[in-house]
Amino acid sequence: MDARTPEIAEQLLLIECELRAQGWWAEHPPSDEAMASREPFCVDSMPFEQWLQWIFLPRMKVILEQGAPLPSVSGIQPMAEQVYGVGNAQTRMLIKLLGEFDDILTGAN
Repeated sequence: MDARTPEIAEQLLLIECELRAQGWWAEHPPSDEAMASREPFCVDSMPFEQWLQWIFLPRMKVILEQGAPLPSVSGIQPMAEQVYGVGNAQTRMLIKLLGEFDDILTGAN
């Protein structure tokens, strides 16, 4: 098991909690067509917060559960900043949590 696994698991929970706190946690998944997007972050088919909930979080949880190799890089914080803007007070915590996730993966923490 990668030594970062517990820290990453905790960070994923924090990201989920923030999505819920913002009221962005959806009851139903996007359509199959939206989920099948080939674009990075599914930018053509769903809002970023849906991508986090339905693509990113589940994929990361599977990686952790299977003990698969962790990605060596992550650029989720810059994407969130592009989507929400750097000075957006409502999304400040989510962007911070995503940046911490990026840092854990790259060993910058």
